[in-house]
Formats: sequence, structure tokens, C-alpha cells
Amino acid sequence: MNSTEPEKILTQAGVCADQDVDIALTALALAAIDRPRVSLDRYRRHLDDLAGDTARLAIDADDVVSRVSVLADVLGNAYGYEGDRVTYDDLQNANLMRVIDRRRGLPVALGILYMHAARAQGWSMVGINFPGHFLLRMESDGDRVILDPFEPARRLEANDLRKLYRRLAGEDAELETRFFDAVGNREILLRLQNNIKSRALRSGDVVRAAGALKSMIRIAPEHINAWYELGLLEAQADNLRAAITALEMFLNKSDHNAAKHHAATLIQELHTKLN
Repeated sequence: MNSTEPEKILTQAGVCADQDVDIALTALALAAIDRPRVSLDRYRRHLDDLAGDTARLAIDADDVVSRVSVLADVLGNAYGYEGDRVTYDDLQNANLMRVIDRRRGLPVALGILYMHAARAQGWSMVGINFPGHFLLRMESDGDRVILDPFEPARRLEANDLRKLYRRLAGEDAELETRFFDAVGNREILLRLQNNIKSRALRSGDVVRAAGALKSMIRIAPEHINAWYELGLLEAQADNLRAAITALEMFLNKSDHNAAKHHAATLIQELHTKLN
């Protein structure tokens, strides 16, 4: 594999406009961080196959319901993609290469594949700001549907959404309109990497968690909290200079006074250790 290709993709994602971020290709480049010896080529061909097979079935799909049906046929039936219910917290479920290999993954990873197949046809599909479980919104001619990529392109009605949210947030929780706002391409990729970070932290793997934060910064340099979290993790690992650098970046970008005070204090402590 050309080892510079993922680097170029991530660099491009970090500087281009959000709408120009190739979400599936960037997710593959992020996956390559953990699999540096694996070529992107066959995974790129798979993305082309998903788009091409969708196009062949979509000739008469001129409304949102029929388009959803096409996506369900291609990704769910033909390729067998579905959510991993058995080993949900496995880190493989957030690595798009392994998701393609296993045809199993987290909602956000599967959602990226649905978005790729849909957008290749010029269809309008976005991720939405639903908490705790990644969902998709598809629109056409004023009609819109909410889809769950974890259950191959399952359409969710208002009652389904209410039940899902209450299962995540408690029986008294109520849906909020902001949960249905579209999120950008970078935000989706950050959500993908955040799954890796949180799982690594739960298992005590500080190095991997820091790596996930670094990848988040690569594609979203203005993601201020990632600099702060990275600084804390580097300090925890006694990487003092790296911690200072990350925390100073946070100080330069943040307007959160309490966090800035903590970061400044920590920087002073780290400089004392260095001296």
C-alpha cells in the first residue's frame, strides 16, 4: 500500500470545507491508522460496488420510500450489513475496514456506508443529532424518513423514536427537536473515533485513547475539547512535553474559563516536573 495515501486523505479532510469531506474514504483512512499494512484498494473497490449496485437498482426509485427500499436491498440483503449485537463494544465495530470485512458494526460506521451509497446517487442523506444511537435522515421532494442503519435501513416513526430515546435516557425522557438537526461530515467522523476513544479508556488503554484523539484533531483541528482531553491523557502517561503542547493549543483556542484555568495550572505543574 502507498503508506502516504491515508495521510493525504486525512490531511485533506482537515483543511477542506465540511461538505467536501469524503466521509467514507476518510473513515477508511482513519481505519488505516490501526491497520497500516493493509491496502485501501479493495475497500475502495467495495465502496464503488455499493454505489454501483445501488445505481442499478435505483433506476425507478424516484421517491424516498423506494430509495430506502433500494438501500435496504443492497446493504442489508445483498451484502448482509447489520449491527453487531453480540460483541457491540468490540473496537472492530468502529473500524470501517473491519466493518466491511465482517459486515457488522456500530450504527455510525454502518451509517457512513449508507450515506456513501445514497450520496453517490445524488440522494439527500444526512446523519442527525440523535443522542446515544446514530440515525440517518433521508429526504426527497419534501418527504423525509428517519432510518436506523443498525437494523438494515429500518424506518423509524415517531413512536419508535420515542421508545428508542426512553430506552437510552429513561422512561420520563422526551424527544427534543434538536435531536433531528443534521450533523456535518466531520462531526460524524468524530463520533466514530469517539467510540474508539471511550472504549479504549474503559479498558485502560491510554495510548490507544490518545491515538484516537490525535486522529480527531487531524480531521478537525478546531475540535477544542480533543486538545484538552489529549493534554490530560498525555500528562497521565507522563508525556510531559506532548501534554504541554496539547494544553497550550487548548488555551489558544478555548473560551471556557474554568477549563482554561485548569489547563493553565496543569501546564505550570508540568513545566515544574520538566525542570
